[in-house]
Amino acid sequence: MNEHTAARGWWQWLAVAATVVIADQLSKLVVLSSVPAGAHYPVTPFFSIIVAFNAGAAFSFLGDAAGWQRYLFSALAIGAAILIVWLLRRGGNRLYCCGLALILGGALGNLWDRATIGKVVDFLLFHDFLPVRPAVIAWLDPFPAFNIADSAITVGAALLILDSLRHRHQDRGEARPT
Repeated sequence: MNEHTAARGWWQWLAVAATVVIADQLSKLVVLSSVPAGAHYPVTPFFSIIVAFNAGAAFSFLGDAAGWQRYLFSALAIGAAILIVWLLRRGGNRLYCCGLALILGGALGNLWDRATIGKVVDFLLFHDFLPVRPAVIAWLDPFPAFNIADSAITVGAALLILDSLRHRHQDRGEARPT
């Protein structure tokens, strides 16, 4: 698929984003309807299903603020969504567009939570997975609870980094004399 073809099929990437939003919201619906707040259901020795509400951003950044952060993070998500749709319309390779679509879906999934209940629902919790806990990484165990939208944003960002590194490597290869 060339750049021009990708630009014409940008709506397909919106379908990927919509799939992320649907998976995120359905998973949250199932968890909220079957797991009481504060409950902790171990799935494995290092992974549990819980219900946690996050009024802040990643790692509960600004979670203790007076409520204004809901509007700030909602505005940031809307701005990011507009920018990502514009970037998708411009086209790009599959890795780049998939990364953007995953970030878009994750941002919209968490935006839906903020718009409807004022905070984001998190339910996936990894814990007791570090064999040793030096002070510098002790904060990672337990890892902060997260959800499908957060996972999509993380994977999407990783794909964009990978795409960027791939282009950098290709650029170096083109700069060599033949």
